[in-house]
Amino acid sequence: MTVAIDRMVPAFAESLIHGNLLPAKIHSGYGLWFTAFVGVNLLQAAFIGFCPLVQILKALGFRPGEAFK
Repeated sequence: MTVAIDRMVPAFAESLIHGNLLPAKIHSGYGLWFTAFVGVNLLQAAFIGFCPLVQILKALGFRPGEAFK
C-alpha cells in the first residue's frame, strides 16, 4: 500500500514541527523560526496550492492524491 502525497505532507510537516520543539527549548529559541517557517508554508499551501515538498515527492515518484493533482 502506498500513501498518497496529500497524506504525507501534513505528516511530514507535523514531524518537523514536533521534532524541533524540544531542541529549541533546550538549546536556543532561534530554532522556533524553523517551526514558524514550516507552519507558514503549510498555511500558504492551503491558500495558494503550491507546496515545495509536493514537488519534491512528485519528482521522487510518489503518486499525487486528490488534493495535489
